[in-house]
Amino acid sequence: MRRLLGVCLLAMLPVAAFAAEPHAIPTRAALDAEVAAAMKAAQANGLAIAVIDGGKVVHVAAYGKRNAKGEPLTADTVMYGASLTKAVFGYTVMQLVEEGKLDLDRPIGEYFDKPLTDYPAEDGYGPWPDLAGDPRWKTITARHLLTHSSGFANFAFLEPDGKLRIHFDPGTRYAYSGEGLILLQYVIERGLGLDLGAEMQRRVFDRFVMPNTGMKWRADFAANLADGWREDGAVEPHDERGRVRAAGPELPARPACDGHR
Repeated sequence: MRRLLGVCLLAMLPVAAFAAEPHAIPTRAALDAEVAAAMKAAQANGLAIAVIDGGKVVHVAAYGKRNAKGEPLTADTVMYGASLTKAVFGYTVMQLVEEGKLDLDRPIGEYFDKPLTDYPAEDGYGPWPDLAGDPRWKTITARHLLTHSSGFANFAFLEPDGKLRIHFDPGTRYAYSGEGLILLQYVIERGLGLDLGAEMQRRVFDRFVMPNTGMKWRADFAANLADGWREDGAVEPHDERGRVRAAGPELPARPACDGHR
């Protein structure tokens, strides 16, 4: 819902110049109509929007219901962030880069006391021992992981045999991978010894005054919580997750159609 400034190059005038075309924020009626059409097309039960213009939030609105009881979705309703988490994680990582705590182009293996593949598989992280027969893991950097160019599939559990593997030389092409961000989380937590949840809370949620946002479940979320709906229309209750995941969803992921889960 964001209008970009139009730019016109006046190449035929004696002095070349750029001129920004006038723009206007869509009216509330136009936004409501667009949202109604989008919800109908996606068969969504609830939707919230924010209009940002010139770097400022100029309009916030919520539509539909937040649960099977029909309680209304509001702008303050707690919703599952899913893979929006990746953007927040990336913002946190870049702060660590700016502070010199992480180097985008340093092989991630150099942050550990022993080869990555010698670390046993842990719940919540990837099966790193699966990479033992492929030395290309040694070339993977934080930049590869952030730009989805590590060579991993989205998640190891999606592979036919459930094993993590590298499909192409790191850095040579793009392939969306949550597993790559989980590896970068592992670097931050095991390699740098930082608490990722605490870092994200301090660097993002507290900094931007987001009291109803967090990386793990809190009991106070329950008062105004949005459930999800599966593709078959069945309700998908919000899970009370107890661990931080940089890539967003817990494993295995389950299908949904309204963005809550």
